[in-house]
Amino acid sequence: MGSVSVLSPKKEGFSFPKSQMVDLCISFVTGLLLAQLNVSDKDKTHPMESKNNNLVLGFVVLAVFLISGVKSWTGEIHGRVVCDVCADSSIGPEDHVLEGAEVAVLCITKSGEVVNYQAFTNSKGIYTVAETMPESERWDACLARPISSFHDNCNHLGDGSTGIKFTYNHPSGHFHVIRPFVYRPSTAPTYCI
Repeated sequence: MGSVSVLSPKKEGFSFPKSQMVDLCISFVTGLLLAQLNVSDKDKTHPMESKNNNLVLGFVVLAVFLISGVKSWTGEIHGRVVCDVCADSSIGPEDHVLEGAEVAVLCITKSGEVVNYQAFTNSKGIYTVAETMPESERWDACLARPISSFHDNCNHLGDGSTGIKFTYNHPSGHFHVIRPFVYRPSTAPTYCI
């Protein structure tokens, strides 16, 4: 006699033991495939019947993937790019954000894959990199580095702004903030002296 499973509430929803769910899905898909093969062309009365069977089979395959237990993970990286007008290594009222500055973010996932992202700053000088992926392939470590400021009057990279390495150990839905990348003008204005 087969055993009966009782759905038990969990934080994410309801679930069976994984092995039992896989067996159930395989049995169901096999049964549908056999039923599809047993229907001969002379038994079909309407062309829509075949399309409906294919649609049902497509939903079953989708359900198998959704039920398989793969959990998604979302990570975000935020940073800012500014122009240190007086080149004094401090953010003051004379300094401003750089819109359109390019930043590269390189991440290594838990599975060892290397993923490269390119981001540009918005009107507030903020760039964002975000990704949703399986939990098993989430970011492990990243390197963020400035590429270009695209501003003729503030395009020299400041000291200590060559790149920032960090480990990414935040749970899904949380973000990591990187300290600002700083560009400087080739010569500081006279009011800075």
